[in-house]
Amino acid sequence: MRIGKVATAAGISTKALRFYETAGLLPPPARTSAGYRDYSNETLPRLDFIRRSRGAGLTLAEIREVLEIRDSGDAPCEHVQHLLGRRLADLDRQIADLLELRATVAGLHAGTAAADPETCDPATVCRYL
Repeated sequence: MRIGKVATAAGISTKALRFYETAGLLPPPARTSAGYRDYSNETLPRLDFIRRSRGAGLTLAEIREVLEIRDSGDAPCEHVQHLLGRRLADLDRQIADLLELRATVAGLHAGTAAADPETCDPATVCRYL
């Protein structure tokens, strides 16, 4: 399949397709006699895997690792389990940080409820921050 057809079927741009190829996520496609890329039927499921992996928050390097394991003939299940566990831990930390930030901002916001611009000292820019 030519690059435009693959890109359309995968719902990505031809630029993204070339990028994935350059990044090592896709094997180099065969070339037609005219030099056009000629992607195999295995390209679409691989692009779907890349899309789903990105949706789970995996980095391109992590996705490449999983693909390399699969391409070597091994099942990447243990590696994926490790990556997803690490991703969950990262998300839990981010959520905790966001909850702490929310509490801080909520406290600052509550302090502005009785704001009186007439009592603001211009030298402090804003006393609520």
